[in-house]
Amino acid sequence: MTSVLRAVVVGGGMVGAACADVLARHGARVTVVESGAVGGGATAAGMGHLVVMDDSPAQLALTARSLELWEDLAPSLPASAEYRPSGTIWVASDDEELEAVAPKQAAYREAGREADLLDAPALARLEPALRDGLAGGLRVPGDRVVYAPVAAAFLLERSGAALIRGKAVALDDSGVRLASGDHLPADLIVVAGGIGSLELLPELPLRQRKGHLLITERRAPSVHHQLVELGYLKSAHASDADSVAFNVQPRPTGQLLIGSSRQFDQPDSGLDWALLRRMLARARDFLPELGDLSALRLWTGQRCATPDHLPIVGPHPQRTTVFVATGHEGLGITTALGTAELLAAQVFGTPSALSAFDFGVERLRPEVAHA
Repeated sequence: MTSVLRAVVVGGGMVGAACADVLARHGARVTVVESGAVGGGATAAGMGHLVVMDDSPAQLALTARSLELWEDLAPSLPASAEYRPSGTIWVASDDEELEAVAPKQAAYREAGREADLLDAPALARLEPALRDGLAGGLRVPGDRVVYAPVAAAFLLERSGAALIRGKAVALDDSGVRLASGDHLPADLIVVAGGIGSLELLPELPLRQRKGHLLITERRAPSVHHQLVELGYLKSAHASDADSVAFNVQPRPTGQLLIGSSRQFDQPDSGLDWALLRRMLARARDFLPELGDLSALRLWTGQRCATPDHLPIVGPHPQRTTVFVATGHEGLGITTALGTAELLAAQVFGTPSALSAFDFGVERLRPEVAHA
């Protein structure tokens, strides 16, 4: 190795930008390869919700630590990043869902995150636009929202990384080859290209997951928190079938950002109108005042998913210079900073509580380690 670590990060989205920033802060000379706009892929297509999730102990640790890192970063972010408190209310439709709230609250509090149980009257006072008859919920006031493309651009600029507009087509022990034929020498390569990571490392166990989003006109009903149904977790992970769930985010403009839908292995960017109708019907079931409110814009985005819904963060077992940071599904914005901290721990030996969890590719594809 040279005296200064030469690092190439493939991918200029939120995760790639966070990795570039942490590598530069540890003294590496960083180059980022991005074929499109910085933060223009999955980063731009999401809701920008910074949310603690507890599907597994590893996910809870990663999201909770990432929220702490976002809170540390917030004073440095430009105003255009629109970092703001929103809080989340996980809405329980019935008594069965409400029973899941107490253990969820306990898990959040154990991770150091505030969480408050809501009965039906308390939920109605906080969010009067929700329909009658809901059982209650869990309020997580520390969750936030950020405009991720600006945050990604900020981190990339702060890193001082050289930005190469091009497409990485191959990796070798000494660097990254571009479609132009150029070769970028590297002591360390970080593959953080979302689903595009498969073009460089086809052995990774990744799947494409498409989602739809809609933003309303400005006369939307008044909503004060990010609202997510507790059934979201069941619909998100129950099967490979197309699914929808209630997920609404209020915007400072008086608009609502409405999700969500999930479709696996649909690589096109086109709108599925039948699925959109289901998604909006689900939203109206919780917010009747949506009525015939018009949409200003509709779009789709592609997430990069793993079988256990945890990202792959760590060294490639067969490529000594390659590290992987991909597979974040819908939590790439939330977990980008935690991912970068874990990467630094793996590369430089710095401390991180996240090192106690297995985010490596071998947990999903043990044969990769012995290929």
